[in-house]
Amino acid sequence: MAEADRRSVWAGGEAYEPYVGRWSRLVAREFIHWLNPAPGGYWLDVGCGTGALSQTILAHAAPARVHGIDPSAGYLSVARQQLTDSRARFEQGDARRLPLDSSIFDAVASGLVLNFIPEIEAGLAEMVRVAKPGGIVAAYVWDYAGKMELMRYFWDTAVALKPDDRDLDEGRRFPICQPGPLRNLFTAAGLEDVEVRSIEVPTYFNNFDDYWTPFLGGQFPAPDYAVSLREHEHVALRERLRATLPTNEDGTIRLIARAWAVRGTRPA
Repeated sequence: MAEADRRSVWAGGEAYEPYVGRWSRLVAREFIHWLNPAPGGYWLDVGCGTGALSQTILAHAAPARVHGIDPSAGYLSVARQQLTDSRARFEQGDARRLPLDSSIFDAVASGLVLNFIPEIEAGLAEMVRVAKPGGIVAAYVWDYAGKMELMRYFWDTAVALKPDDRDLDEGRRFPICQPGPLRNLFTAAGLEDVEVRSIEVPTYFNNFDDYWTPFLGGQFPAPDYAVSLREHEHVALRERLRATLPTNEDGTIRLIARAWAVRGTRPA
C-alpha cells in the first residue's frame, strides 16, 4: 500500500464523522435491515474504523457479541470511546491476516473498507474463513463512479481543472466498487446465494461550507487531494464547486449517497 493510501485511510478518527461517517451510519442501518439476521449472533466487523457499523449492529441486529478489527489505533480509540456496550470488543489487526479462529462468527461484515484492502481476495478469504458454515459474509462500498454524489461532484470538478489528475479519481481507482465486480469477487471466494443491491441515502448540507469544510481535514483520498493543492489551485477548486453544486435558494444542498451492498453465505 502506498504511503498516500495509508495516510488517507489508517489515520485519526476525528475527521471521519463530518466527512462520511454521518452518511455511513444511514447506509449501515439499511444494510443491516437487508441482511435481516437472526438475533443472538456473534458478529465480526472487519475494518470497523470509528465503530459506525458496529454501533448499528448493536442497535438493530440484537447480537450476542460484536468483535471489531481495524489496523488503526486512532480509529479504535474513537470506537472504544463511543461504544461502551459490554457486547462490543475492538482489536487491532490486518484484514488479510485476521487474528481469529476459523468458523466462529454467525455474520462477518465490512463497511466501506473492501476497496482499501491490499490483496482484496486475501482479505475476503479471511472473512470467509472465520465465518461459520452457513454464516453470512457481507459488505458495502460507496458507488464512487456514480451516485456517491458528494465525491462525484468533487472529482468531476477536480479533473476538469487538472485533467492529468484523473487517475486519482476514486471512481477510476476503485473499479471493484460496482455490482458486477462485487458479485464476481464474492462468487470466486466460494460463497453461495450471492446478491448485490444499491442503498441510497440523502445527504443534506446546510450550506456550501457544510459541504466543503470536511474536505479540509486531510485523510481519505478526496480531502487528502484537496489539502495537497497549491493555494491558487485550492481556491479554483473551491469556487468551481461552489458554482457547480445544485444549491437551493436558501443555500442548502441536497445530494444522494449511493452504496453497493453485497452478501453471500459460506457453504454448510
